[in-house]
Amino acid sequence: MTQNPSILRPKIALYEPDIPQNTAAIIRTCACLGAKLEIIEPCGFHLSDKRFKRVVMDYMDWDKINIYQSSDKFFKAKKNQRIVLMTTKASVSYTEFKFEKNDTILFGRESSGVPESVHQLINDRLKIPMSEDTRSLNIASSVAIILAESLRQTKLI
Repeated sequence: MTQNPSILRPKIALYEPDIPQNTAAIIRTCACLGAKLEIIEPCGFHLSDKRFKRVVMDYMDWDKINIYQSSDKFFKAKKNQRIVLMTTKASVSYTEFKFEKNDTILFGRESSGVPESVHQLINDRLKIPMSEDTRSLNIASSVAIILAESLRQTKLI
């Protein structure tokens, strides 16, 4: 897919990811759909992890990945930008939300989401509706669903 770099595009942010295969799959999704990935450290693994490298293959493009050393640095860099938090604790469905081209869409840690202090910093909190008997989708699947919807709404795909 050829893209004009001057067009605003959504960004996917991962809060302290802890499963290397999921992060690698998300890198591939972002590469294929033209989104920038932002990782908030600390990660629960090293980017040299064999499990990570096996899934990411040749999709790792450091020009399209920003790494923040802490959530404080992430929020400081984003102070004038809209952040949308995806969480199972939200009451609003992503289908009822109007995405914008330059949104940063934040996903929590696979094992624990984001802390309450992060919830309090973000006005827009969304969920993916699921069957009552289930807890959560895999984060890589969730990223694909939300990124595709954001791109569809903003007519970037």
